[in-house]
Amino acid sequence: MPSSPAISVVVPLYNEEDNVVEMQQQIDKVLSGRDYELVLVDDGSKDQTLARVQRGDRVRVLVFEKNSGQSAAMHAGIYAALGDVIVTLDGDLQNDPADIPAMIDKLDEGGGYDLVCGYRAKRKDTTFKRLQ
Repeated sequence: MPSSPAISVVVPLYNEEDNVVEMQQQIDKVLSGRDYELVLVDDGSKDQTLARVQRGDRVRVLVFEKNSGQSAAMHAGIYAALGDVIVTLDGDLQNDPADIPAMIDKLDEGGGYDLVCGYRAKRKDTTFKRLQ
């Protein structure tokens, strides 16, 4: 990547082998035609997450040797991001990548916004995860 991208999408990953390819494809689709980088932070995954990451010119991968938690992975990704705008997204596909363009458009509309935040209307957690 010769110059800094306009947008950095930072995604912490931990054991997301079932989601990482789909997530990358969705991000690529919704940001098609835009100048962006994808910063993936593998937080010590024990599965095949890293092996399934689709590498490319827009993709940078940071790897933690051991699991340090989502906040540490997010911090490392944000610190490494080169974009003028930083988008954060979870790797489990509960945040819809299709929402990214609307949030970026809100920043660009000239309202003096420094931050735009979305929220999940309906979570898709398993019963086990909800009980934890």
